[in-house]
Amino acid sequence: MKSAVVLLSGGLDSATVLAVARSEGWRCLALSVDYGQRHRVELEAAARVAAALGAAEHRVAHVDLGVFGGSALTDSSIDVPRAPTSGIPVTYVPARNTVFFSLALAHAEVTQSDAIFTGVNAVDYSGYPDCRPEFLAAFEKLANVATKRAVEGSALEIKAPIVNLAKPEIIRLGHSLGVDFSMTISCYNADPQGRACGECDSCRFRREGFHKARLDDPTRYQP
Repeated sequence: MKSAVVLLSGGLDSATVLAVARSEGWRCLALSVDYGQRHRVELEAAARVAAALGAAEHRVAHVDLGVFGGSALTDSSIDVPRAPTSGIPVTYVPARNTVFFSLALAHAEVTQSDAIFTGVNAVDYSGYPDCRPEFLAAFEKLANVATKRAVEGSALEIKAPIVNLAKPEIIRLGHSLGVDFSMTISCYNADPQGRACGECDSCRFRREGFHKARLDDPTRYQP
């Protein structure tokens, strides 16, 4: 069976992508990253999703991006916005996806996997530059000149099946593949019980997505 590393955050996007990869017949090696994020409960959600959707394994890589700060997701002195903002928001984590893909690339090379699946999305997102198709194409090119396996003839593919989908489309796709979205956590301000704030960018996109998809929102919100 062909093998793929699937970056799994614990949110609805990456859960849907894991379901897509499994439906296409891939043996999925789920990889989450503990990068010092404030919303660490997403790692618990990732473990639940990996088990429920049949990942062959689930690993957590550890790297502390909080040592650099510069983001509301890794620096407790910066508040997570609870209202829409213009430009690239303070929830952008410098170089996060570059680091994530590098870790996934190492895992893929060691496990002789042929692809890396990602849930990045360039439609309903907050303006992050590392969620664009241009970034994915550039990293795929890098991966295929930077690794022993690729140089010896086994190219690696970056697969982003939802990159051009709006949130309602992602939700409908995941629903059709049997994803239990109640297990997922998208909120940047989730409490220790995994309840969402309902006000951050990620919560707004998620809530509006369920509404437009005409599906019940299973998210647990804080009082």
